[in-house]
Amino acid sequence: MPSSPDNHDEMSEQPSRWSRATVYPDMWVDPDDDPRNTDGVSPDGELATLHDYLTDYRTTLLMKCDGLDAEQLARRSVPPSTMSLLGLLRHLAEVERDWRNWITTDEPLPKLYGARDTDFDGALPEQELVDAAYADLAREQAATDALLAEHPDLGERVGTDGIAVRELMVHRVEEYARHCGHADLLRECIDGRVGQ
Repeated sequence: MPSSPDNHDEMSEQPSRWSRATVYPDMWVDPDDDPRNTDGVSPDGELATLHDYLTDYRTTLLMKCDGLDAEQLARRSVPPSTMSLLGLLRHLAEVERDWRNWITTDEPLPKLYGARDTDFDGALPEQELVDAAYADLAREQAATDALLAEHPDLGERVGTDGIAVRELMVHRVEEYARHCGHADLLRECIDGRVGQ
């Protein structure tokens, strides 16, 4: 049975490490409960593989945020950093929006949250901000996905700078993967839950 998330190390007031997984203790959940592509078979084709990895990292980020309240999501767990799980949700919504600016030659879309770092600095422990962050992220992901679906050729160059669709897709996977690593550490600092 996994440790209780309420266990704390009495000496340091740090949460004790625990996992919900019972089959493989280094996993986030048991294989039968994992919504990601964990059957070991990747899809055929480069574009499908990139989409598969992106989808799994997006899902991982949401899994790392699951079950936390507004205060926990907004907690800046690694001082002096302003990074929080809520900030990551907001940041990735902002990044998704900006990627659309890379694809088109239109006037750049305005920032969602304002000046630089407001995505993190404005991540306050308020349920309305949490709800808005989830909605913003889902909306911006869908809009970027829809725009990129118009460009299925990975070699096509798009936007003012002529970036290859392949490079943009790899960058998207990298951005989510990097921030899922941050989310691992942030979540462990909040309630001690571990797992990939």
